[in-house]
Amino acid sequence: MPDTLRLEILTIERQVFDDEVAMVIAPAAEGLIGVLPHHSPLLTTLDHGELEVRTDSAEPQFFAIGGGFLQVLPDHVVVLADLAEHADEIDLEQAEDAHRRAEELVAERQAAGPQAAEEAEDLVRARAALRRSQVRVNVARRRGSRRTVSELPGALDR
Repeated sequence: MPDTLRLEILTIERQVFDDEVAMVIAPAAEGLIGVLPHHSPLLTTLDHGELEVRTDSAEPQFFAIGGGFLQVLPDHVVVLADLAEHADEIDLEQAEDAHRRAEELVAERQAAGPQAAEEAEDLVRARAALRRSQVRVNVARRRGSRRTVSELPGALDR
């Protein structure tokens, strides 16, 4: 790829991705941001959402991102994420089960009526869990093929 940038996706536990890409679309705190080679330097926070990676030769790859930071340099992008999973790492059935449980928890907390500060905090946590689980389900459903993670371009040994 002649006109690319290096993308690294890191969590505190591991390096999730490291390869040359044509474009990155990330869930920045203020909305989606697209990054192409030669982008102006930028540092922003990430929200929970889907991160899309495009290359010239392959179908897009998708990652579930759970907050963090995005650093953009003209030829290098670093994602420092609280959580990051490639679509092929997510078990769709488990993600859907977690989503159903999160929906039930939110409904239960909302049905409780007027809330004390501690109960309101529980509702906020339940809604955050619901949002995380929805992102994981969405990313898992975007899976284009059944390749293993180690077969993906830029995938690192686990």
